[in-house]
Amino acid sequence: MLGRLIRLLSACWRPRGGGGDGGAGREGLLWYRDLGRCAGGDFSMAVVQANQVLEDQSQIESGPFGTFVGVYDGHGGPDAARYVCDHLFRHFREISSGPQGVTSGGIQRAFLATEEGFMALVSQLWNSRPNMATTGSCCLVGVISQRTLYVANLGDSRAVLGRKVGNTGEIAAIQLSTEHNANMVDVRQELKAQHPDDPQIVVLKHGVWRIKGIIQVSRSIDPSIISQHLQPSDSFIIFASDGLWEHLTNQQAVEIVNNHPHAGSAKRLIKAALHEAARKREMRYSDLKRIDRKDRLLERFEIFSRFNVGGGTWSMVLVLHSVESNHSFHKLCHFLGFNKSNIFPELSFYVTQNDTNSGKNELILV
Repeated sequence: MLGRLIRLLSACWRPRGGGGDGGAGREGLLWYRDLGRCAGGDFSMAVVQANQVLEDQSQIESGPFGTFVGVYDGHGGPDAARYVCDHLFRHFREISSGPQGVTSGGIQRAFLATEEGFMALVSQLWNSRPNMATTGSCCLVGVISQRTLYVANLGDSRAVLGRKVGNTGEIAAIQLSTEHNANMVDVRQELKAQHPDDPQIVVLKHGVWRIKGIIQVSRSIDPSIISQHLQPSDSFIIFASDGLWEHLTNQQAVEIVNNHPHAGSAKRLIKAALHEAARKREMRYSDLKRIDRKDRLLERFEIFSRFNVGGGTWSMVLVLHSVESNHSFHKLCHFLGFNKSNIFPELSFYVTQNDTNSGKNELILV
């Protein structure tokens, strides 16, 4: 019931949230809300506008099964990511409603059903929309059910767990997902072994390894899936597409979230990545702040493309806090509706739900 009431679906680049101004504002192309309210608790969000194309999608769904989180990093156009956002959870929910409940095999079947459905749609619309066949999407999914965490990844997004280290106040970053990216040595070796007669299966182009010189993502089916029982020391989980990790290490990301107040966490993560991207390109963060929405798209592209490592794009991040002690994940609100286009996108979404044990549960989508 709650999940249906708070389901927000939007194709608009600006994120939608709950009531209250919560410190909403704008800094150039950065739009944010530091802290607001939704049915599941508090949230903050931020987004840097790029162009008018919505290529990526994200969603949070809740129900008797637990909590479902999806981050879909589209490429080549918006069609694949939108289809995944509309259908992957539906397949997961249908499969998980059976007697076995939530399982790794069920998540894998949901991925396969979504893949088959999209391929059928591409075939059906081939005459009217042939370009749909060139679109694709990475998929990073997290499911928390009965204190068990499942992480499924297809593509080069990443999930990182922040785990408390004893009583020291320190936080350790633990990567949960396996990435499928041609820049990884083991992935290139696997591709070469699978295609021994094709010397161009992986090509180094502008300092970045790409499949056939075109795309970095190395897999389109069969996600890598892990499952583990959540521990009391597990403080939060970050789900992010590849852009964030080009500029922040796992440890840097978890420390940023762990070492600052809840309010403005999403905006803080974005700014940290922007500062680092600017430093790498010998630019100042203030140069980014002076860019106005009225700037021509070409002008923005010339500036923003300087921050894209190897032509890659920026990312979205989702962080779940105090996952070990939250016994009501099904009450987390659903949020959808942000733009990460193929030039320079950023969106943040941050939810806090007070917990009787830790008083510290939050969700950030960047």
